[in-house]
Amino acid sequence: MPVRDVLLFPHPILKTRCLEASVDDSTRALLRDLVDTMYASPGVGLAAPQIGISLRAVAVDVTRPSPSGRPPLKGHGLLALLNPRIVKSEGEQKFREGCLSIPHFLADILRAARVRVEGLDGEGRPVAVEAEGFEAVALQHEIDHLDGILFLDRVADVKTDLFRRKVQR
Repeated sequence: MPVRDVLLFPHPILKTRCLEASVDDSTRALLRDLVDTMYASPGVGLAAPQIGISLRAVAVDVTRPSPSGRPPLKGHGLLALLNPRIVKSEGEQKFREGCLSIPHFLADILRAARVRVEGLDGEGRPVAVEAEGFEAVALQHEIDHLDGILFLDRVADVKTDLFRRKVQR
């Protein structure tokens, strides 16, 4: 499937709550586009509004190899979900986050340390994932996108928690 352009903030769809996704050929194609676009980018997750579709769909894979050669992180591998929702969260962790739609900034964000996410796969089968650490952060970040919430909205103190990304040469 095609790699799609990632919308950049302040595009208005990024601040819009997405509609529930039905399970059909078009949403299966959407999931494939999300996965292909995510793998073509430096990110570990992508939500449908980031490619201009206001439906509740995400792709996350924190286990993909790093371009820097760092070993892959622990996680469930590729998760491509329709209508994901966090049904349980525990603990707290502060994590430095970035976003493909806000490429010039990073921020330290307080998130749950562990989450249980439920949703559907592309065939409509129920999926439940218990995630912790970076994978929990990535899932929370992408599900926030479905509610029109950006990581910048979660910055506690702009003076101490927001950072300009260093330019890669």
